[in-house]
Formats: sequence, C-alpha cells, structure tokens
Amino acid sequence: RELSQMDAEDELDLAEMEKLKNNERACLEILEKYDFTEWELMEWSEQQAVFNFLYDSVTLTVMFGPPIDDEFFAAHPSRSIMSLDFESFLDEEQAPPSSCLVQKLIFQFIESQGCWQKKCPKLCYLPQALFDISLVVSRCRILGDELEFLQRWGAKFQLLETDIKDTEVKLLFSSSVAFAKFELTLALSHDYPSAVLPFRVQTHIGDIGEKEIAAVLSRVPAGHHYLQRAVTSIHQDLLQAPR
Repeated sequence: RELSQMDAEDELDLAEMEKLKNNERACLEILEKYDFTEWELMEWSEQQAVFNFLYDSVTLTVMFGPPIDDEFFAAHPSRSIMSLDFESFLDEEQAPPSSCLVQKLIFQFIESQGCWQKKCPKLCYLPQALFDISLVVSRCRILGDELEFLQRWGAKFQLLETDIKDTEVKLLFSSSVAFAKFELTLALSHDYPSAVLPFRVQTHIGDIGEKEIAAVLSRVPAGHHYLQRAVTSIHQDLLQAPR
C-alpha cells in the first residue's frame, strides 16, 4: 500500500512537471509569433525571462510571480509579472558616439513609459511590451546606421563634419560653389523618424539660414531614413549653385 502511494505521488510530480513544460512551450510559441529580430530570448524559467536587444547592449529581465487563479494564457494558467528591469551593457567610453546616442534614445523611451510593471502586470501583456520596445529599438538602430553613413560619406553632400553630442547632431555644411558654410543642429528623440526634427542654424558664410533650411525640410516627409533624405535635399536644393 505504501509503495502504491509513492508511485501515485511520483506520477503526480511527473504530471506537474509536464504541465509546467507545456506552459513554458505555449508561452514561447506566443512570443515567437512576433518573429521580431530586435529581441533575443536568452532565458525562460519559472522565476524569470531574459531578453537581449541591440547586439546584447540592452537587457530586459522579467520577474514572474505566482500563477493567477481562473486566468489563462495560451490555454494555460496565466502568470503575474512582478517587475521588468532594463539594463545597459554598452561601454560608452569605447563605443562610437552614434551608438551612445542610440542607447540614450532607447532609454529615453523606456523611462518615458513610467512603471512598466503597471503596463505589463501579467504574462498576456508581455508580447505587446516586446513589440513596443522592438519598434523603438528598430528605429533607433536605423538612425545609428544613418549617422555612420553620414560620417563616412558626408563629403558627397558637402558635409564637412557630423558631430554627435548627447541627443543632438550638428551637421557642418560647406560649399564653395554655393559660397555657403553653415551649421545645422538637429534635436533627436525616441520618436524619430515619425515626427519632424526641431532644428537651429548658425550661418558662417553666405546667406543660408533658418528660413532657407526650413523651406527645404518642409518638403521632406517624416519617415524611413529621414536624416539621410534631409541631408540629400539640402545638398541638392541649396549647395549646387550660387544663390
């Protein structure tokens, strides 16, 4: 009788383990549906899930709480979420300025959302949170690529210098053909490129100022590769011939 009772307990333990494995598998399948290359799942356990973003430079750790009674996620008992913690692993002293700017903008977004645990109190909210973060990471990553492009190939657009400081980008244009030299400073935010960027102009030589730049930028719609398109338009419209 004692042996049969032990066998029954063992069977219950095995059944519980299998149930937990199925629950984990179902959760992973839901997350993988998004197929977002901006995040990589590093760990999933009963206690936590760990996600990496942007070449492992940003980590999100999600701490799980107990199962929620009478609530289900992917046909399994849902889990409460106790905390979502973000951490940066970027070496700002060694990283290029464009990477530092991208990191600042990502954490600007993270902090602007307030308490993430309130936005994501249980497991069923996690896919949407990952989607929101990935969208911003994707935009900022592309911005970093644009800045690197301008730093490398800016001379093609009469762009002498691309200087990055905090979340501002200073573009120094100079054209002997147009007899113009001016500095355009753009203020970036995590909303890039969905909104037009605030800017200011400092004229060194010639008569290209804020009015002329504003006229050009007004014809550049917000969207993918906005910064590169803005630089191209300034080059084509203002720096090709004497004014």
